[in-house]
Amino acid sequence: MKLHGKTAALIVAMGMAGNAAAGLTADEIKQLGTTLTPWGAIKAGNADKSIPEYAGGIQPPAGYDPAKPGFRPDPFAAEKPLYSVTAANAAQYADKLTEGSKELLKKYPTFRMDVYPTHRTAKYPKYVVDNTLKNAATCKLADNLLQLAGTCYGGVPFPIPKNGSELMWNRTMKYDQYAYYSPAQTSTLVDARGRVIQTGAFVYWQTFPTLNPARTTPIAADEILEYGRVDWTGPARKAGEILVLHDSVDMVNVGRRAWTYLPGQRRVKLSPDVAYDTPSPAGGGVGTVDDTQVFYGSQDRYDYKLVGKKEMLIPYNTFRLHDEKQCSSEKVFAPNHLNPDCVRWELHRVWVVEATLKPGKRHVYPRRVIYWDEDIPAVGMAENYDDAGKIYRVSQTNFYPFYETTGHNTHEFVVHDLTNGAYVRQAYTPAGGGMMVVTKESEAKPVNFYESSALSQGGVR
Repeated sequence: MKLHGKTAALIVAMGMAGNAAAGLTADEIKQLGTTLTPWGAIKAGNADKSIPEYAGGIQPPAGYDPAKPGFRPDPFAAEKPLYSVTAANAAQYADKLTEGSKELLKKYPTFRMDVYPTHRTAKYPKYVVDNTLKNAATCKLADNLLQLAGTCYGGVPFPIPKNGSELMWNRTMKYDQYAYYSPAQTSTLVDARGRVIQTGAFVYWQTFPTLNPARTTPIAADEILEYGRVDWTGPARKAGEILVLHDSVDMVNVGRRAWTYLPGQRRVKLSPDVAYDTPSPAGGGVGTVDDTQVFYGSQDRYDYKLVGKKEMLIPYNTFRLHDEKQCSSEKVFAPNHLNPDCVRWELHRVWVVEATLKPGKRHVYPRRVIYWDEDIPAVGMAENYDDAGKIYRVSQTNFYPFYETTGHNTHEFVVHDLTNGAYVRQAYTPAGGGMMVVTKESEAKPVNFYESSALSQGGVR
């Protein structure tokens, strides 16, 4: 992949190519908060100003009412597309398109990318910024780059990544919120015939102990990174089931622990298969567990090469997609892909990392190319290849920032299966469902809420 202009020069100067583990120099650390944002993005805009300078992130618009939690009006609703990318003019924008986007344009004549003005809306709380600056000097990787070492705090662990593994750790340790929940999340499959099928409806909670705003201690290598709980309300065959996940910071020796409550059997069982390339529970046959939010889980099956940074078109600030008035469920689900009228694309600088399967490991995707936004390490796209070297599936996040505090909703994602024309939109919040943020430790669910012993008490049918 060819890199351009000042971006290429900066990356080369920082020694960011390759996979050798190396710490940051004092001069590199000094760039954080000056030429770079505290989390490592290039602060300046690009040469033609199509990417603006970072100016502090999003501010609540005039129409935002904090008394209506979960509803976030589109601050860019009046904007019109600068241009649209179609199969007819894709060659003109080829250097700004991921290979996955090119395949979607080639395969589906109705697919279109409406490109809007770029807004750098990322916003982090002070404690995450402070922790990130501490991490720059003290956070390291060990055990073949698979474990955190040194002294790491709840923030971006590697604001100036030197290799692909550090970049993937930035995604693993992402900051969305300390905790959040949604009273109504949905997953929907559009099959190869264009039929719209609900594959999941659930109440969702998630807590990240490493991101507790009251915390002052560094992260222990074997502690819990995140707790997650899914209480299924639909479809009928899954209603009453409960799934809880415990992901450890150490995904090698401790890993993921998952339990499922089955109301028909009135029992709780371990679910060790909720990982890697196991089919996604709400994917309807499209996508794997680690397709979640583009990539989710342990990194131990791949080697990661940091290709560099590039200006690319990615879905961004997708408020419209989550507004029932602008994009109702009847409108948004078109055959083969989401309705292009509902998806906002912007030009952003992204990190590009190539994942190749390690010798002796297995996965349905032998190779993946992943694009992570420089401002928000969990926002991006991926193309996932099959054994024949062809693009099998294309995934993307549909992100929007939170107004009421700081942080980002990177939870929703879409996976396109290019072999059969189906796609699935997972973990989105329909009208009135919203994503509710938790900013205080006292408001977060207690640890026992996520324990296996709590499941049979809460499960009903």
